[in-house]
Amino acid sequence: MSASAAKVSKKELNSNHDGADETSEKEQQEAIEHIDEVQNEIDRLNEQASEEILKVEQKYNKLRQPFFQKRSELIAKIPNFWVTTFVNHPQVSALLGEEDEEALHYLSRVEVTEFEDIKSGYRIDFYFDENPYFENKVLSKEFHLNESGDPSSKSTEIKWKSGKDLTKRSSQTQNKAGRKRQHEEPESFFTWFTDHADAGADELGEVIKDDIWPNPLQYYLVPDMDDEEGEGEDDDEDEEGLEDIDEEGDEDGEEDEEDDGEDGEVWPLEVGIGKNLAI
Repeated sequence: MSASAAKVSKKELNSNHDGADETSEKEQQEAIEHIDEVQNEIDRLNEQASEEILKVEQKYNKLRQPFFQKRSELIAKIPNFWVTTFVNHPQVSALLGEEDEEALHYLSRVEVTEFEDIKSGYRIDFYFDENPYFENKVLSKEFHLNESGDPSSKSTEIKWKSGKDLTKRSSQTQNKAGRKRQHEEPESFFTWFTDHADAGADELGEVIKDDIWPNPLQYYLVPDMDDEEGEGEDDDEDEEGLEDIDEEGDEDGEEDEEDDGEDGEVWPLEVGIGKNLAI
């Protein structure tokens, strides 16, 4: 093959390769445009689904209200229902100090209200009986989402009675024996009402709204661990007692077998005698 022919062949190959690249890029661009069109349709359906889901949630939220009201009336007949529920909840109990628990003994009712469009936020109301800690009958905290989706929160200002502000308590507490002990207590539960730093990530509010409020009875009925441990000890004692009885029974059984063995030595002779007599 001449040098000029080789050059022509090489040019043709390069030209074909460039043409293939141009075709491939064009196909890819068309595919991207079609994907974008399909994605727009998916997004449109997702928006439509969100609107339909919102309507369903609003409908059933209204249907649930009479049952929530009836439940609150029944809960009011059970002393210390809400403080027990909070103490039994693993996440909430971690936020409670001893004095918080004492104050929550005066908590008579809790209500969670989702705003009409649901997406814009909710409010939690805590109703208290007359108590030695603060003047308020109701403490509330609200969570809002504005049109741009930015979260915010606001709450009732707690009117503490003199010397009873639990958010300013000392880390030194008096134990039952009357001796002072230094220990780290969790930050007071009531500081939650003044904390608006990150309304979009308020774990306590979300836990109360989404976990406790739908079914508080499941946490109220959590068995007391001390009782369970006590029952476990009783069971262990019962098992030990049964083992002792079994051991005594085994010993008695061995003695009976020995007696039977001694008696058994005589029986063959008696049988033999009986057979000889029969013959």
